[in-house]
Amino acid sequence: MGAALMIPIELPAGLRSAALAEPGGARWLAGFNGLLLRYLDDWELAPDHAAGGPWFGRTAAVLPVLTAEGTPAVLKLAFPHDAAAFESAALRIWSGDGAAALLRSGEDPFVQLLERLRPDRSLFDLPLDETTGVWGRLVEHLHRAPAASDPWPAFPEVAAVAEQWTDSLPADWAALGQPFERWLLESALEVCQARGAVGRREDRDVLLHGDLHYGNILARMPAAAGFAAVDPKPMLGEAEFEIAPMLWNRLRDLHASDPETHLARRCAELSTAAGLDEELARQWSIVREVANALDYLERRQAGQAQRSLWVASTLAGRTLPELPPAHGLELP
Repeated sequence: MGAALMIPIELPAGLRSAALAEPGGARWLAGFNGLLLRYLDDWELAPDHAAGGPWFGRTAAVLPVLTAEGTPAVLKLAFPHDAAAFESAALRIWSGDGAAALLRSGEDPFVQLLERLRPDRSLFDLPLDETTGVWGRLVEHLHRAPAASDPWPAFPEVAAVAEQWTDSLPADWAALGQPFERWLLESALEVCQARGAVGRREDRDVLLHGDLHYGNILARMPAAAGFAAVDPKPMLGEAEFEIAPMLWNRLRDLHASDPETHLARRCAELSTAAGLDEELARQWSIVREVANALDYLERRQAGQAQRSLWVASTLAGRTLPELPPAHGLELP
């Protein structure tokens, strides 16, 4: 169906490097074009050259296609990695309500036929204040509690991860030479101990997107249909765990005169829009950014770590003085 016109596709260096860092990544790269041809043929898809693309993310290639019925869609091929292992399962549960509709998936869980959204219009394109309500409404649609009558797959659980962090965060912090002040590490550990699998007193878990930031929220076609989430990293956990990616993105849009106060206000406004507990959202965001900072430092990405430390320490009320100003921090 015209597939030969776009084969072979040359994958960008960033995607290739990320794939090579994962088990099976080299094999995926070597077989990528064959895999693409196979699904174009098996699912009777035609490349939609008029739509542009292909588009490349950090973990996947996305190609605009037309189904046999002429429906615009995208074929997404991701390299195998743990964060995406449950993506199709979550999309099936959402069934297009708040997230891009999963039109088809195969025996390979990392290959999906998805609803076509607008790659040229995300929440990055809206003024910061206008994103709050959109994000809040999506959260309300996406967050669902599991029902005993409809068993779900064994999604990763935030409480279990938090329990692991009580051991791994201080160990990593020490191994890296105590790269930031102990009080910030302890702020994160207090939350993990109280909200982890052992310490928590109630189960408020819902299905989380896991990476619900501006760039992962795209306009539907037509635009009047609103926005939908893409690229979930689904988990089960407290709803407030969701907010952090909205806080570590678009820092340069914070008020130049007082970005610290503006960040705290963003946390409050987003929490209100989604019906979240503001204090718990702040606490989980500190935890996630402390974990991110240690991960970045382990990978020698100092600029990325500085951004995470700025967000974490600012939300904790004591911005680390040795960090660059907010508008000089490295972008995600």
